[in-house]
Amino acid sequence: MVGAPVGQHGDVDPHDETPFLDAGELVGMLADDDRRLVLAALVLGATDEADVRRTTGLEPRRSVRALQRLVDAGLVTRGDDGTLHLLTEAFRLAARAAAAARPAADEHGDAPAEVAKVMRAFVRDGRLLSIPAVHSKRLVILDWLAQQFEPGRKYSESMVNLVLGRYHADTAALRRYLVDEGYLDRDRGEYWRSGGTFDPK
Repeated sequence: MVGAPVGQHGDVDPHDETPFLDAGELVGMLADDDRRLVLAALVLGATDEADVRRTTGLEPRRSVRALQRLVDAGLVTRGDDGTLHLLTEAFRLAARAAAAARPAADEHGDAPAEVAKVMRAFVRDGRLLSIPAVHSKRLVILDWLAQQFEPGRKYSESMVNLVLGRYHADTAALRRYLVDEGYLDRDRGEYWRSGGTFDPK
């Protein structure tokens, strides 16, 4: 694939067959001083081997060797007229792959171990996957849901449904469980938090 000529840094079509290097391979490729100089020259606008030598100050043999390594790695191509093309998309692909390979943050990592275990099983990306059938596990989820209500504030039934609807579609069941287990109290159509874990701050 011929990339954007150096000095014309347009995006490369992601459907083109850009050679893939992972981030570790890129770092290894650029661990050599001469290759870094050549790459910098290309970024700064060098468009052929003579430009590269003038910009880097490298002797021809070192310049050719370093440039050839970049070509072999797929970071640079030569056009039929000898014009050098830096494949900047290879860097973007490596960066995206490295980001995707990072382990996802544990959204329940701050919770006590037993609570976190239940939360990981039933909550993904802040959404309740299902209401636990086991009572002890359901209490963990109800405690978490109760913490979404401000202590001392009164809520109408529709407001309670709005809060609970952010986490699961069955708001009626969750509302009933919260009241039955003493996490919410209800009187004359109003609800307020009456139990569960409270932040000491």
